[in-house]
Amino acid sequence: MSSATALDFYSYKPLDKKGEEYDLSQLKGKVVLIVNVASKCGFTPQYEGLEKLYAKYQDRGLVVLGFPCNQFGGQAPGTSEEQVSFCTLTYGVKFPVLGKIDVNGDKAHPLYEWLKKEKPGLLGMKRIKWNFEKFLISRDGKVVERWASTTTPASLTARVEEELDKPSPSDAA
Repeated sequence: MSSATALDFYSYKPLDKKGEEYDLSQLKGKVVLIVNVASKCGFTPQYEGLEKLYAKYQDRGLVVLGFPCNQFGGQAPGTSEEQVSFCTLTYGVKFPVLGKIDVNGDKAHPLYEWLKKEKPGLLGMKRIKWNFEKFLISRDGKVVERWASTTTPASLTARVEEELDKPSPSDAA
């Protein structure tokens, strides 16, 4: 893909826990909540709330994607598979938790560079401040909301429902 070409959400193919491409184009028409996660963070109990959101709304088209990130105090140690195993065994997570990535700096994953550009944080800040920042992607692949780590998954319910109530772009055709 040429750097001159504007990429959209569905153009990215981050790696899963086994190092295989996870093609985001398979999520067209879904509402997606993207979260940079960690296993040894004060916000780690948010896994439980994220799983509750996913379980409640997956039949209506919500997908939660977790991206382990070890850039904040080394709070996501070990391999991608160890991170996935932790959240599955400890919190019963069934939503996709993909491979470990960087969200800031020279090695930041291009998906996160795009997310930060599309929806800067407070005062236009483009960097991710800490683990468990959240981005909500609409059914047509647009970043519609960004929340800080301190925002609990339960508090996202109304906004998630609002996006789920919108028709899929394919329904409008």
